[in-house]
Parts: sequence; structure tokens; C-alpha cells
Amino acid sequence: MAKTTKPEPIKEPKDQVVKKEAQPDKMVPEKPEVKAPKTTKPHPKAMNKQRSRRYLKAAALKKSDKAYSPEEAIKFITKLSYANFDASLDLHINTNNKKGVLAKVKLPHGTGKTKRITIVNDETLKAIQAGKLEFDVLITHPQYMPKLAKFARVLGPKGLMPNPKNGTISPEPEKVKLEMEKGGLLTVKTEAKAYVAHASIGRLSFNQKHLLENLMAVLKALKPSEIKSVYIAPTMGPSVKITFPLAKL
Repeated sequence: MAKTTKPEPIKEPKDQVVKKEAQPDKMVPEKPEVKAPKTTKPHPKAMNKQRSRRYLKAAALKKSDKAYSPEEAIKFITKLSYANFDASLDLHINTNNKKGVLAKVKLPHGTGKTKRITIVNDETLKAIQAGKLEFDVLITHPQYMPKLAKFARVLGPKGLMPNPKNGTISPEPEKVKLEMEKGGLLTVKTEAKAYVAHASIGRLSFNQKHLLENLMAVLKALKPSEIKSVYIAPTMGPSVKITFPLAKL
């Protein structure tokens, strides 16, 4: 007799089981990577810069953390200069992240400096194109600005490009030149890449009263909200901090 084979029972498909990865009992957050703080290296020139004995002797006369009134500062500043020439009295202003023109001031007693002032004409344009920049201030009529535009890369970095903010673009350039030649018209503005402004406000040979009046003229023109600190210094010598804003101006 032929053997009969029993059919195998049909296996029902089992529910698919999704395997889960083993997880720790507690999830511990990963610690953020701590980066070492960046250290800024001083500029090589700053590292090699050494103060002279005369500078250190003058600096020893003042207290570095003291702020002087304008009257006290003017009296004291002449003691800090060790130049053997008629030094300038320079004003240094640190702003609160403010760039641009801070003030336009007419100094009552001038700066004591002589500037070469040129009014733009066709001959001036030819000289600029030839690389001859024989002037300290360039004044122009608005009609010449399109022609001056192509020299912006040359004049701009040197601070010689006429600008309406400092009054060197005017329909009356001769009048502006006359005012500037008197030495009393001063524009106080920040540097192109820094929040600091510098200006010369006279010579140490000036009468102290005249220096004080020049200084006060600038301080009155400044906006206290824009200013962080104010210093004056001789051409050669340490600076003196001035109390600003002042209680009475």
C-alpha cells in the first residue's frame, strides 16, 4: 500500500515585532564641548613699544585715574609736555559706538596751524590725476563732484575727498576757504574704522585762557549721550582725562 503523507499544517504569519534598541535607564544629556577661550595677541608694534624716560617722568606727575576739570587740565597740561618745539594741544574723544561727524566748531582763537587749502578747478583735476596732492584741504563747487568721483579711491583714504558734512562742498567755495584760512573752523569727526575722534585745538604757546576757550567751544558742541570719555594731550607727552559731561557749560 502506498504511504500517504499528511499535509503539513499551515502556519499562520506571526505579527511582525519591531525590535527596539536597548535604551539606558536614564537619559544623560551630552555635555557641550567646551572650547578654550581665544587669546588675542598684542600687535608686534605694541609689544616693542617702549616709553621714553621723558614720557615716564611726565606721566609720574599725574594720577592715571583722575579726571580734571577743563580749567585744571589746561593748567596742568603744559607741565606734561617735553617737546623742544611749540607743540599742539590735541583733543581725543572716545565715543559710544558712534561714527561720523560729531561737531562742527568755530574756535575763537584758531588752531595755530597753517593748512594748504585748494579750490577744485580743471587744473586741480589734472594735478590729482598726475598724483600731485599738494594740499591739506580740498574744497569744491558741487558741479565738480562728478569729475572728482573717479579719484575717490585716492582722496578718500587720505581724508581729502570733499564732503558736505565737513563743509568742503559748497556753492561758495571761496567763502569757505576764507573761513578755513583764519584757522577757526574745525570739524570733529571719528576715524573711518574706529569710534574715536582727534582734533588739534591750539598751541601750547597760546595764552591759557585762549586754550580754555577753544576747549570749551568744542565741549559745548558735543552731545553728552554720544561721548564715552574726553582727553587732552600735548604732541609729546601723556594725556589728561577731562570730566565730561560738565555740570555747567
